[in-house]
Order: sequence, then structure tokens, then C-alpha cells
Amino acid sequence: MAKVFNNKGKIVRDNLPTDRSKGLGDTIEKITKATGIKKIVEGAARVVNKDCGCNKRKDTLNKMFPYKK
Repeated sequence: MAKVFNNKGKIVRDNLPTDRSKGLGDTIEKITKATGIKKIVEGAARVVNKDCGCNKRKDTLNKMFPYKK
């Protein structure tokens, strides 16, 4: 696992994902998790009592734009 340190040498995160993205959908999901966008969208979806469609969108993007192995 990778460790992330702040400017004082203190570990701020040591649980970075080590799995590789299968396609564009996985990469976008990682970015939205890291920036906090995913939590906001999921919270808004709960408020209106609807599915945000994140998983379906991720799967579609992974199929349309897969990464080569």
C-alpha cells in the first residue's frame, strides 16, 4: 500500500487503492471519490430518493473505453 505524507512527514493517508482501473469509468470514480464529488452526488440522490446511476455509468464507460492489459 502506498503512503501519503504531509509536509511535516506525518502519514495522512495509507490506504490508497492498489487495484488497477479496468477502464475510464473506474478512473472517473477514483477522481470523484478523491475530490468528494461522489459523496455530494450520493447525498443529493438520497434526498430525492433516487439512484444516482453512478455504477451503471461506470460500467458503461468501462465497456466503451477499456484499458488495454
